[in-house]
Amino acid sequence: MSKKRFREYGFTVGQLPTGKHNSITDVPGVAVGHVTLNANRPDACIRTGVTAILPHQGNPFREKVVAASHVINGFGKTTGLVQVNELGIIESPIMLTNTFSVPAVTEGALQYMMTQDEGIGDRDGSLNVVTGECNDKFLNDMRGLHVRPEHAVEAIKQARTSTDRPAMEGAVGAGTGMVCFGYKGGIGTSSRQVTVEGIAYHIGVLVLTNFGLGKDLTILGHPVGACLQAKSQERGNNDGSIMIVVGTDLPMDARQLKRIAKRAGFGLARTGSIAHHGSGDIVIAFSNGNLIPHTPETGFLAWRCIREDGPLISECFRAVAEATEEAIYNSLFMAEITEGRDGRVVNALPVNEMLSVIRARR
Repeated sequence: MSKKRFREYGFTVGQLPTGKHNSITDVPGVAVGHVTLNANRPDACIRTGVTAILPHQGNPFREKVVAASHVINGFGKTTGLVQVNELGIIESPIMLTNTFSVPAVTEGALQYMMTQDEGIGDRDGSLNVVTGECNDKFLNDMRGLHVRPEHAVEAIKQARTSTDRPAMEGAVGAGTGMVCFGYKGGIGTSSRQVTVEGIAYHIGVLVLTNFGLGKDLTILGHPVGACLQAKSQERGNNDGSIMIVVGTDLPMDARQLKRIAKRAGFGLARTGSIAHHGSGDIVIAFSNGNLIPHTPETGFLAWRCIREDGPLISECFRAVAEATEEAIYNSLFMAEITEGRDGRVVNALPVNEMLSVIRARR
């Protein structure tokens, strides 16, 4: 039975229209790629992978995107965010993987970028690679360090923009071994359109979900988790994590993106998260509406920025909150039942029962 996204069941989230594919790749130029490692070996059960988000189709070192990050709860092991928040730019693909694979994935992204640009690490300075993570040890042999640098390289090479479908979701790439609200989680995405002076722009969100207690799952305000709790599989450590990547083609500065990133937390909260003590809940936001050259020809760089009047920026806040909420739902709806290490089984969200709960409460 093929999986359906949340919206395909006739539901909508919020008020704003989605992009064509309801995906972060609705943002022009943004591409997503996955490498999925799913194997049973005599010595290891492997349920993990890598996801790469390319902020545009050019060389991100030579043409950097404006960026910011926001930490909702800091129990995470990312690389690169200190410099992102200092300089307000990202100059690499944004990489996602499991906790122990951050070094290997960072190395792989660095290798890829150096292959593309011989000036990196030599005459043109160093490169700041951004990598985020969630802990997939409940299903995956994380101690085995099965993700290698070449998997990160392949994820970048596999990255595709929107053509006739959204980015892949569910138990793929970095989401292969993740658990969300006691059900199989992983990768989810969604987008919203914001119209400025007659021009349609996009705010897209991609999430890596690995957080939450089954009893807390809330869908469109309904306490679904409490009604279905017997079907969820709680992990030994229930705190978990979520990585939220927000992309837009709206021309924004880093301060505005910081404000946008903070509002992703509202979409996260609507699904039932309380950002547990041990949860790494981190948002990375970027805009490819302005590309910053590595070596500007002059000391002054002219660029655009949206006017931050109340109605416009508030509409952007609404867009990111709605897209974050729906992306989390999609990560659950598109994931499949998964058996992992030590015979552990994490069920997919029981969609029919969930629908019955919502309909009974309407």
